[in-house]
Amino acid sequence: MSEDNRNLGAREFIGRRGGDVATLVESSVIAAVPEAKRAAEEARRELRFDFLDDRAVLELLRRRHVDEEDMFNAGFKHGVPLALVGFGAVTYWAGVAQYWETAAARNAYLAVAGAVLALEVFFFVRSAISQWGDPVRQNLRARAAKYRQIAHVARRGGADIPAHYPHYGPYPFAARFRPEVADREESESKGADDHGHR
Repeated sequence: MSEDNRNLGAREFIGRRGGDVATLVESSVIAAVPEAKRAAEEARRELRFDFLDDRAVLELLRRRHVDEEDMFNAGFKHGVPLALVGFGAVTYWAGVAQYWETAAARNAYLAVAGAVLALEVFFFVRSAISQWGDPVRQNLRARAAKYRQIAHVARRGGADIPAHYPHYGPYPFAARFRPEVADREESESKGADDHGHR
């Protein structure tokens, strides 16, 4: 669990990376709207998760925040060097290397710069795949996105739910539910059960 999540109250979670602390809406509020209750029950069968279990949902939302932090950190760690190296290589070529007298020197620069850029791209893509492509994380995102939809159904049905609850956007990518890994959620090696409890 991240440092941010350790300092939260009993029903609190962080709605988005670096965002304000939000409070969990009780499942009874959502279940009071028949359409939302139906949607939650259908989603439970589809995604193998109890969307009306407050404790499970709170853990889900807290893990979703950790997942978002991990994605941002991975992108920053490899994206920034890639951008800097790419910008530097292009700038140096435009201002210096292309004017070198011998074609061999220019070609050597292009080869070295290309190899360094290819290496940076490799690390960036590998990091992205490990974050976005991990099936356990995809299940987490699929469940978090579905919970958001259920909450919005409840709000449209008259429930007292904040406008942007749970205060983060849907996952347009990398949120496909994979039933073959649904029961190992966070990680078998970490000893978490399907709801992330230990």
